[in-house]
Amino acid sequence: MEKLSIIIPVYNEVETLNEILGQVQAVKLKLEKEIILVDDFSTDGTRDILKQIEDLNDPSMQVFYHSVNCGKGAALRTGFQNATGDLIIIQDADLEYDPQDYPKLIQPIIEDQADVVYGSRFIDGMQKGLRISYIANRFLTFLSNLLTGLWISDMETCYKVIKTSILKEMHLTSDRFGIEPEITAKIAKRKCRLVEIPINYRGRPFDEGKKIGWKDGVAAIFHIIRFRFMD
Repeated sequence: MEKLSIIIPVYNEVETLNEILGQVQAVKLKLEKEIILVDDFSTDGTRDILKQIEDLNDPSMQVFYHSVNCGKGAALRTGFQNATGDLIIIQDADLEYDPQDYPKLIQPIIEDQADVVYGSRFIDGMQKGLRISYIANRFLTFLSNLLTGLWISDMETCYKVIKTSILKEMHLTSDRFGIEPEITAKIAKRKCRLVEIPINYRGRPFDEGKKIGWKDGVAAIFHIIRFRFMD
């Protein structure tokens, strides 16, 4: 293992983008870091920041732009297609997840104890900012476990670390938040070795711009069933 590709989907994160990039760059790893930012047609000034990042000509960072808003899943798929690392990790741009967790998340794969690692918000109990979404997250994970045969605590977590060779074999199709159950279902079908590691988490309320609503939760139920039986 030589390189970690960090995929950051971005949509209207002008207030947090520079901070999360600083946190990602500050993490000390034995692997080289490749940062791939995918802007999903932001309209709040985020693209101005991304243009400034491009002007730095930093070879460790790539920026891609969608011409229309397509959704988180579409942004991740763009990032996956352009990743050149041995491992891929997903990083949201909203400061809810702590990049200092990277070393412990990648270690099981480096030690050949896993093919996939999920960072769980629930192994150590309910963390700050999860009170409203806790029941919904646990129900969706339970349903996913029931249909995939996995036994994990947090299917909807952002922090998923996957060997690039495995991820690039998957034909992913989800444009929005259905990408989470889709990846999980396709990992299960491939019988990948999956382990969970507890992570730090600070949930962001809706008044701070959180973008996941109840409609996404309802859609997730459909996606869990779809990707188990139909794709």
